[in-house]
Amino acid sequence: MQYRPHDLLWLNSEPVFTQQTDWLHQHWSLALPVVVRRDWRDDGAIPVGIRGKGRGQRAAGWVMPEQVVGYLPPETLATPAHIANSSFASQAPLRAAAQLCQHNWPWVWGITGSSGFALATGQAVLHRDSDLDLLIRAPVAIPREQLFAWQQVVSRLACRADTQVETPCGGFSLNEWLRDGRVLLKTSTGPYNTQHPWQPVTGETF
Repeated sequence: MQYRPHDLLWLNSEPVFTQQTDWLHQHWSLALPVVVRRDWRDDGAIPVGIRGKGRGQRAAGWVMPEQVVGYLPPETLATPAHIANSSFASQAPLRAAAQLCQHNWPWVWGITGSSGFALATGQAVLHRDSDLDLLIRAPVAIPREQLFAWQQVVSRLACRADTQVETPCGGFSLNEWLRDGRVLLKTSTGPYNTQHPWQPVTGETF
C-alpha cells in the first residue's frame, strides 16, 4: 500500500518517535490515528505525525507498514453525509466544507488538518478560530482558470480556508500558485522553489 501525505493511519503498536514530549502519552493512544507526513527513509518506514489537543502539540515518528491496521484518506471525509453525521457539523469549518460539497468539482478533494481529524475521530480539536484545511488531488496539471474558480468559492466561505494541491512531485499552496505563478513545492526530500510543480524537481532547495 502506498500511503500519501495527509492520510490517516491507525496502528497496532506505537511509532518510534523522533523526540519525546510531556503531552504525548497523556493525549495520544492507539485508539487515535496518526497522519502521514513528508519524509523518506530507505528501509520502507512510513513517516507519521501525532497531534495532541493543543495547537502546538505535534510530534514526529516512524512506523513500519505491518503496524498499520486502518487507513483513511482525506477525500473520504469530503462527503455531505460524513459532514452531516459529525457532532461538529454546526461549527464554521464543517459548514464551509458542506458548502464545497454542493459543487461538482472536476477533481478529487479532501479535508485535512483539525477539521479532518475531528471528522475522522470525533475528537474535539476544533475551536472558534479554526481554519478549514483542504487538499486537491492533481495527478495531472489543472488549468489555472479552474483552480481560480475553486479559490473564488473558497474565499467566500464562512471561515478561513487553505488549499494544498498534491501533484505526483509534491504539494504546494494554491494561494501561492495563483498569486506568484511559482511555489515552494514540498517533497519527501525537502522543499523546492519551482514554476513547474507537476514536473520532477530541479529548482533550488531550501
